[in-house]
Amino acid sequence: MGTKQLAERALEQGQGIVRLAPNWVPRSFCIPGRRIKLHPDDYYALGGERGGIDERWFSSTTPADNGPLTSQDEGLSFIVMQDGSTLGKVTLRDAVAALKGALIGDRLWDEHERWPMYSKFFDNQSALPHHIHHRDEHAKAVGQLGKPEAYYFPPQVNNHGGDFPYTFFGFHPHITRDQVRQCLSDFASGDNKITNISQAYRLEPGTGWDVPPGVLHAPGSMCTYEPQKASDVFAMYQSVIDNRQVVPGELLWKDTPEDKIGDVDYLMSVIDWELNVDMRFAEKHFMRPQPVKAVEEMEADGYVETWICYRSDAFSAKELTLLPGRTATITDAAAYGLIMMQGHGTMNQWKVDTPALIRYGQLTSDEFFVSESAARQGVKISNLSDTDPIVMLKHFGPENPDLTLE
Repeated sequence: MGTKQLAERALEQGQGIVRLAPNWVPRSFCIPGRRIKLHPDDYYALGGERGGIDERWFSSTTPADNGPLTSQDEGLSFIVMQDGSTLGKVTLRDAVAALKGALIGDRLWDEHERWPMYSKFFDNQSALPHHIHHRDEHAKAVGQLGKPEAYYFPPQVNNHGGDFPYTFFGFHPHITRDQVRQCLSDFASGDNKITNISQAYRLEPGTGWDVPPGVLHAPGSMCTYEPQKASDVFAMYQSVIDNRQVVPGELLWKDTPEDKIGDVDYLMSVIDWELNVDMRFAEKHFMRPQPVKAVEEMEADGYVETWICYRSDAFSAKELTLLPGRTATITDAAAYGLIMMQGHGTMNQWKVDTPALIRYGQLTSDEFFVSESAARQGVKISNLSDTDPIVMLKHFGPENPDLTLE
């Protein structure tokens, strides 16, 4: 069965909803926080040289950029389809290319000719190094796209906060460009102490942050749900993490044009200075969930839905809670991917459940992609538990027509 035929068959079988296989990604510079439900024996399933598996990517058409050891299709989500006794698989990227608007909607296909976002869990025992995602003008120089992103800290996977549940964003407002430049010049001389001039904010489960490109940030150790633009562009600006982990020098110059490698002024140009020293950064970029409509009205219909990522026009995300024993039909104006966080039940004709533990390579029924036509028609979700809510996170592409806040 060819790619297009398999994709069409999967969409037809799923009545506009396709099932996705778990998509695990290692990072050599991270220590897994062990909260993403992977079996304890499998966090180093790809070998110690690749590093621990500390990420699971959702609805991804974006290959992971993990250096020369990156495996084929790493970071790409696969649609899985049962055809009798045969299991068929096709990447979401190939399915989007084959089905176009029939899967993601004509609005997104006509403008982007791709699924232009993905989401992930990143799950680290310690804080990540201070790093930056390039704006479009800098990313274009290495054939990539700039990357805005956002964070949400789901309570279901944050029974503990890890070693450092605080995230650094930007710099103190009084910091000068020369001070930052000195940190970058000192990268190869030991700890460049860039967090000494940055601001840390305590992380709170059930809330989130908007992170535009060009903002330096050192994410804290909470397990984080992270919708983002479909890009893996970044550079690390911190040389030593917590006095125990050295960041390789090549990561400082990652995604720098060859003729600019060694040019600290180029690294400075990647920084959006005004955003990084904005004394109102928290006011503008912190996010508490916002109900999509009156809570009393939703509860009467058996559910509560909130916007959890809503400050970027490149993507958005919702959290849907279906109350125990209830059924609701939820409509959306755009295609979306989803990951189950809690509970079990049915979604149209699909059985959905939230696994407690997943082996590397095991299939699950907790991740799906909903086509625009199915979203518009309405997805009927039934909670088969008398006590446990169903909770799912839903990630959308750019300029969601439904995204309006009071």
